[in-house]
Amino acid sequence: MTRGQLPGGAQCLLLVAVMMGLTACANDTDELKLKVAEIRARPGERIEPLPEIKPYEAFTYDAAGERSPFIASASAKSNLATSARPDVKRAREFLEQFPLDTLQMVGTLQVQGKTYGLLQGRDGLVHRVQVGSYVGQADGRVTSISNTKVSVTELVADGLGGYIERPAALTLKE
Repeated sequence: MTRGQLPGGAQCLLLVAVMMGLTACANDTDELKLKVAEIRARPGERIEPLPEIKPYEAFTYDAAGERSPFIASASAKSNLATSARPDVKRAREFLEQFPLDTLQMVGTLQVQGKTYGLLQGRDGLVHRVQVGSYVGQADGRVTSISNTKVSVTELVADGLGGYIERPAALTLKE
């Protein structure tokens, strides 16, 4: 016997095993062929028509001679020079580190004829403000104090490089 060959009986057994395996595969193929034939025998279904394609309509830009909407006009540039701006050189006050909506008016105080507003932060501490004090993160300046309201004017960026003044108020909660 040479190297790599099987004895005669082993070759026969191997051949029988391969044949049985191939016979088993043939049965699966027969079932598959029957299923395919059954699907092909079904009547065809109606195919939906393609949607109607609308022709392209060209757009003509008529404002080529007009001012570009992405460049500020001369009047907007002149407004930038005269508009209010935050003072970046002044020292920041304590209440400017808190957003204005986190502060709440809790009362007023009068000392020697001066009226102060009492504002409470989220931390529960009460702070005293007067007209001219700065509060909130948008350079808000206290403009007036009454028994029920502290009026504030904030400086908010307008998106064109300038600022606009926006009124706000903190009212007394009862």
